[in-house]
Amino acid sequence: MEKIAEKDYFCSTTHRTMKDMQSNKPLIYIGNDDGYLAKGIKELQRIAGDYGNVFVGAPQYAQSGKSSAITVERPLRATLVSENDHQTVYKINGTPTDCAKLSFTKLMPALPDIVLAGINHGYNSGNSALYSGTMGVVFEGSMIEVPSIGFSYGDYTAEADFTPCEATIRKIIEKALEGKFPKGVCLNVNIPKCEELKGMKVTRAARGRWIKEFDERTDPHGQKYYWLTGSYKNYEPDCDETDLYWIERGYVSLSPCRPDQSATDTFKSIEKILE
Repeated sequence: MEKIAEKDYFCSTTHRTMKDMQSNKPLIYIGNDDGYLAKGIKELQRIAGDYGNVFVGAPQYAQSGKSSAITVERPLRATLVSENDHQTVYKINGTPTDCAKLSFTKLMPALPDIVLAGINHGYNSGNSALYSGTMGVVFEGSMIEVPSIGFSYGDYTAEADFTPCEATIRKIIEKALEGKFPKGVCLNVNIPKCEELKGMKVTRAARGRWIKEFDERTDPHGQKYYWLTGSYKNYEPDCDETDLYWIERGYVSLSPCRPDQSATDTFKSIEKILE
C-alpha cells in the first residue's frame, strides 16, 4: 500500500511554520499521555532534536489511560508554548490522540517523517497497550503510514532518571529514519529499569488481565466510591515470546503492533460456524 498522499490528509490552515525548517532534515512529531511538562517527553525532545526538526503536540494535562479516545463534546484549543529554529511545542486541551490528529492536520507545516511517543513514565506491556494514551499516539501515526514508535520506561515517578533509555531510543530512531521498519507496523518499546540492560528482544504482548482493579471506599457522607488500582496477572510467565518475560530479565522489549485488530487467522473457522 502506498503512503497516504499529503494532499489527501494534510489540510493545514495555520499560518505558523517551524522557523527555517530545512527540507533535508526529517520532521519528527512527538506526543505523549503524561502531558507536555512531563520529564519523559522533555528527554525525548532532547534526543530527537539531534535527528531533525521536532514538533511537539502534547496534552495540557496528564491523560494516561485514554487509549485512542477523541474529544467530541467540546472544542479543542492549541496553545503555542515555545518555538525556535528547529523545535515547536504546543499544549492542547485534549487526549493524546486528539493532539496527534490536530497536529497532523492543522498545526504542523507538513506530515511528519516519523512519530514518537513517550517517554512514558511506566511500562505499557501486556495488554496495557490497549489502554495506553502513549500507544494511542503511535496507532494514529501508523494510520498515516509513517514509522511510529512508543517508548516506555519502568519508572513511574515524576522525576525518573531516563538516562538508561537514551542509547536504545537513539538506535531505534536511526533505524526508523533509514526506513528499516515494515510499513504500517508500529513499535511498542518497553525499557526495563535495572542495573544494566542486556540487549533487545522482539516480542509479543503477554496474555493476561488486570485483577483487583478497584478499591471500594466510603466518603465522609457515607457514599461509596471506587478508586482504580489493581495488578496484572500474567497468564504465561514462562513464555519466552512475551514482553514481560524479557523485561523481567533486563532486556528491552520491542513489540510490533498494528492498529487493525482484525483476527484474520479466524476467518475460515468463523465462516464454518456460520454455515
